[in-house]
This record gives sequence, structure tokens and C-alpha cells, in this order.
Amino acid sequence: MKAIRTPGGLSVRTDPRAVAVVLVLTAVTLGAGIVLIGSGDFPIAPGDVVATLLGNGTAAQEFIVQDLRLPRALVGLLVGASLALSGAIFQTISRNPLGSPDVIGFGQGATVGALTVIVIFHGNPLAVAGGAIVGGLVTGVAVYVLAWRRGVHGYRLVLIGIGVAAILTAVTHYLVTKASLIDATRATLWMTGSLDGRDWAQFWPLLAVFALLAPLVFVYGRPLRLLEMGDDAAFALGAPVERTRVVLMGAGVLLMAVATAAAGPIAFVALSAPQLARRLTRSPGPNLAAAAVMGAALLLLADWTASTAFGDRQLPVGVVTGVLGGCYLLWLLVTERKAGRI
Repeated sequence: MKAIRTPGGLSVRTDPRAVAVVLVLTAVTLGAGIVLIGSGDFPIAPGDVVATLLGNGTAAQEFIVQDLRLPRALVGLLVGASLALSGAIFQTISRNPLGSPDVIGFGQGATVGALTVIVIFHGNPLAVAGGAIVGGLVTGVAVYVLAWRRGVHGYRLVLIGIGVAAILTAVTHYLVTKASLIDATRATLWMTGSLDGRDWAQFWPLLAVFALLAPLVFVYGRPLRLLEMGDDAAFALGAPVERTRVVLMGAGVLLMAVATAAAGPIAFVALSAPQLARRLTRSPGPNLAAAAVMGAALLLLADWTASTAFGDRQLPVGVVTGVLGGCYLLWLLVTERKAGRI
């Protein structure tokens, strides 16, 4: 760590390696976004993509880039960053690398909320997105209440969350089996998790929520880092323990819910991005900035892979993240077992 003093006397501590990792990941994210925008039935060279974004493209390129592909890439970027921030929050609060919102039930809650709107109320896409947000928030409150016993402790939160996730998964299956063929097809497509067809209508609400919640999460970065040492140590060092936990859990659940509302349930980004960021930075703590950029890069790269790696068949991005994330989860479990932590 290095301390940087501003002319006004403010001292800011920075980690050069973490800063370098964030810069490199930002460059990777921008590069992946440009390549993704240029990929498709009408391929556009990266240089032409940049020129079009700067307003120097042809009319056809302007339409394809600005109206069709740019909003999809931006939604993917924000969804990946939101999932990763949510994962970093819950893994730090639970002090467990398995404490990811898509493992401890919040993602499943958002899914149940969306499917309830699809199957029972036959709602439009806006209502489905609202159902996902409500379902995620209700699940977050339920897990918090069930895990509370003179505080919310890590393994209790994870275990109760896994139990809630199992119940909600069963509810999901029940809703799909009771749905009509049309609604079941629509629900199955939504549950896969995809950026296909995403446009400015999904981007602007997602940007508004992210712009509101991300600064709040970063403001609470220091007390969140202290929470990783345990409640007693955090309290002794002056951190408002319960307020920090409630605010950050609320922000984490909402970030997960709005990301799910925008793109469907995309698995394992919230689980893997914070851990990969931590290993790259080699720094303790939540590594919020590195995790957010890592999540954005992972989702854009996964979407590019889903769009181009299987010939004419374009897979939903949730399929690719599910396969890669499942492999990562197995590796993580083996690593944790060898370390004697599980």
C-alpha cells in the first residue's frame, strides 16, 4: 500500500498492484465490448466500430452499432458489474467464497418473482422485470430474518441461504410444470439468461440503479473490509457493524435483482468474479473496483463466446457462464477442501 497526499492535506491509500489490475481489466472490458459490437451477421472491423462510436461511420454502421449492438454490450457490462459487486458484498459479509447471491437464494428469489408474473399474471416484459426485483428483495429480507441471531454470521447466512435456494428452486419447477405451453416456453427462455434483444429500454433503468448503488457500496468499502475480520474486531475499530451490514446487504440484493430483471438469471458471475479479482490483486478485502470490472469483462467475453464459438448457433450467455462457472465452482470446492476450510 502507498499513501498519496493531496494539496489539501487529504491522504489516500492506494495499492499499486490493485490499480494496475483494474486498469488492465478495464482495457480488456473495452476491447471485449468493441469486438462484441463488431460480431454478428454483419461483421464490422474493430476500427470501424470505434469510428462509428465517434460518429464517423456509414448510415448502415450507425444503425447496427448505435441501435442494435451497443445497448446490448452496455447492458452486459452493467449486468456483469452489478453481479460482481453483489457477489463481493456477500462473500465479504459471510466471510465465505461460497457466499454468493446466486448460491444463497437471492437469484432464485428473483427468478420465482419473474416466473410468478409470467405464469400466473401473464405479464409483459416490464412487469416480469418488476417481479424479479420484488422477488429478490423479498428473498433478501427473508434470509436476513431467518439468519438473524444476535447478528448475522457467515456460515449461518450461507447455510440458510442454500436451504432457501433449494426451496425456491422447487417452486420454480412447480411454476413451470403448471404453466401453459406458451408460458412455459417463455419462462424457460427467460430462465436461461440472455442479452439477446436487449436495448436502451433495459439499459437506462439499469444504469440509474447502478449509478445510485455503486457509489453507496464504495462509500461503505472500509467498514465492509473491517467486517471481514469479524463483528467484534470491526466494532472495536469503530465500524457501525449492523448498519453497514443492513445497507450493504440491501444494496447487494438490489444489484442482483435488477441485473436478473435486465438479463435473466445469469449464473456464477457473482461467485467467480470477486474471487478471480482477489487472486489477481493479491490483496485482502472485497476489492470492489477490481471485482466490478472483472464481472463486466467476464460477461462480455462469455457473450462473445456464446455468439461466435458455436458456428451458426448462437447460445444464450447464461449457458456459457453456467458451464464455465460450474467448472470454477468445482475447482473452488477442491481448493477449499485442501485448505481445510470445508
